[in-house]
Amino acid sequence: MSKTIRLTAAQAMIKWLSVQMTPEGERYIEGMWAIFGHGNVAGVGEALHSYRDVFPTWRGQNEQTMAHAAIAFAKGKKRTRAMAVTTSIGPGATNVVTAAALAHVNRLPLLIVAGDVFASRRPDPVLQQVEDFDDGTVSANDCFRPVSRYFDRITRPEHILSALPRALRTMTDPANCGPVTLAFCQDVQAEAYDYPVEFFAPKVWHIRRLRPDTDELNRVADLIKAAKRPVIISGGGTIYSQAEEVLGAFAIKQNIPVAETQAGKSGLSQEHPMNFGAAGVDGSGAANSAAHQADLVIGVGTRFQDFTTGSRTMFRPDAKLVSINIHGYDAAKHGAESLVGDAKVALEALDSVLGDYSAETLDAAVREDWLVAVDRHCARPEDQGAKPTDAQVIGAVQRASADNAIAMCAAGTMPGALKLLWKPSQGGYHMEYGYSCMGYEIAGAMGLRLAQPDREVICFVGDGSYMMANAELATAVMRRIPFTVVLTDNRGYGCINRLQTQGCGGEPFNNLYENCNIEAQPEIDYVAHAASMGAYAVKASGTDALEAEVKAARGRNIPTVIVIETTAKDFPGTGLETTAGEHGFFWDVAVPEVSDRQQQRDRYAAYIEQIANARLIN
Repeated sequence: MSKTIRLTAAQAMIKWLSVQMTPEGERYIEGMWAIFGHGNVAGVGEALHSYRDVFPTWRGQNEQTMAHAAIAFAKGKKRTRAMAVTTSIGPGATNVVTAAALAHVNRLPLLIVAGDVFASRRPDPVLQQVEDFDDGTVSANDCFRPVSRYFDRITRPEHILSALPRALRTMTDPANCGPVTLAFCQDVQAEAYDYPVEFFAPKVWHIRRLRPDTDELNRVADLIKAAKRPVIISGGGTIYSQAEEVLGAFAIKQNIPVAETQAGKSGLSQEHPMNFGAAGVDGSGAANSAAHQADLVIGVGTRFQDFTTGSRTMFRPDAKLVSINIHGYDAAKHGAESLVGDAKVALEALDSVLGDYSAETLDAAVREDWLVAVDRHCARPEDQGAKPTDAQVIGAVQRASADNAIAMCAAGTMPGALKLLWKPSQGGYHMEYGYSCMGYEIAGAMGLRLAQPDREVICFVGDGSYMMANAELATAVMRRIPFTVVLTDNRGYGCINRLQTQGCGGEPFNNLYENCNIEAQPEIDYVAHAASMGAYAVKASGTDALEAEVKAARGRNIPTVIVIETTAKDFPGTGLETTAGEHGFFWDVAVPEVSDRQQQRDRYAAYIEQIANARLIN
């Protein structure tokens, strides 16, 4: 008869999580972010306290942002490790739904342990309980179902014997990787059970490398051999597979230019001779020209999102598509010829069957012309008294940052500008653009620095995103986690204002403060606000001062916030151009069909012409 140990369900969960290991001997779940309330303080809270010496707990300021920090940690670790979050019932749980969606879209592991209603229903309904008038089994946590890769409701203490292994099996599966939600009924958390001792034996989780099917491999190899002007679109799967070096060597040997998505950027350093820069809406002229002229597009670890494909208008109608992806769902998109498998293994296998294949000689001047254009846009402005563009801000930070710096961001103007203009070393770029979630930036910077403590982390955030979620600055101060925040203040939502006016032909309305229905213009002192949370905060007047402050920040052990006012005017990287010119490509944002204004009617006519070029194969 097997030995048992009597524990509460919550204690058993934490004890089990503490011994789930990576092949390198580290905990796979590094620890748990927690904000306690009724629904998790008595059960999970007591368990975390009991095992605090072997499984750390960190207090966040907001459930959504502490989950963002956990997600950024997992992304920074290339999905080889993860973090967990626990919340109370009700608003504490639903605050995490946005973060769960972010992790789901980006294929990133996250363990969510959300407090739930009483399984016994003895005090039903409890405080904060959401009741479905027609279904007594529903709670607020059912909101997590569409944004979780695996969802389970723990209504008996022995349920964790199956739920926990399923959770980590999902999180460590490269094809199905994503957020897991365990809706943990609050009375069950505190219930005791005699658990088998062997359940708590340390377990090592290995991330498999799926090898491609031979027939698929040969079909894709034949397509490449027949191509004269192929192009590779490299996505986040390249990085998660740790296929960066293999991709770089493959591109050189086969003479194929590489364009990068937001998630794939910095898989190759900017110095790599086959790195033609960003692809798509916010792409470079070099990359988009190569993609637009290609007779074969080879996706590696990308789901061909609309920003990557110029809303399906960037590739020639007669171009063939190949998609190397770990999941068949993504590999089959856009009617591509699928090669299902791990990116690194698939590229190695392709290399072995392509023989001496080499694509047509490239015009290297196209890449060099683009890099010259980048330097021009990012050059130091002579008038240091004028508000700089975001491109000039990027240039200043690039000049002042360390060689190993990681630029990170999430939403607004900066993602497009950084994708186009930032010149990273390998691994020097971290963008959350699958969900483009405003408010990810500061919490994400904290999680990223925890994942990569030896690299300089520079967080670009607009004033709009800063106002949405800034409280984890206080957490970073308390834990002495240093990173640099470059806060660009253009007095509103400048990115969407440009899309509204230039992209869609509308009038400026409700985005910049000056175009809002307000009685007085706000004068927000971001420096005082950040300093009140303990960060080192300063305002930079001009890009020269910005450079000096970025350099000075490296000597601190707390976050540094550098505020700089910027112009809201257009600049390269907004993605409003409609051809593979110097920058950008078409982005399909629906334009009103009927309007009293001629400008709007003209924009609609142009829009109809643009969408006529879209490939419609799904």
